[in-house]
Amino acid sequence: MSTKSDLNLEYVANLARLALTGAEREKFSRQLGDILHYVEKLKQVNVTGVEPMAHASPVCNIWAADTARPGLPVAAALRNAPAQRDHMIVVPKVVE
Repeated sequence: MSTKSDLNLEYVANLARLALTGAEREKFSRQLGDILHYVEKLKQVNVTGVEPMAHASPVCNIWAADTARPGLPVAAALRNAPAQRDHMIVVPKVVE
């Protein structure tokens, strides 16, 4: 089982680019210790005969079929455009 001395919180904080205060170090050290303790408990569960899986529920493709269909009419696309010219939306220049 992981002990508090096994947990190098400074190293983890450095990897995450976090500057922790003393109170945060104490709080997060306790929380990470609790998580590691829970992981150790999970290691004790008998999983023989359990098929490894990536998701808890079945994953299936829910996308609609990729079929061609007409797009938005030009008039409808330009209806709310603040400025338009030659069937296009006019926007401020952002590149010089």
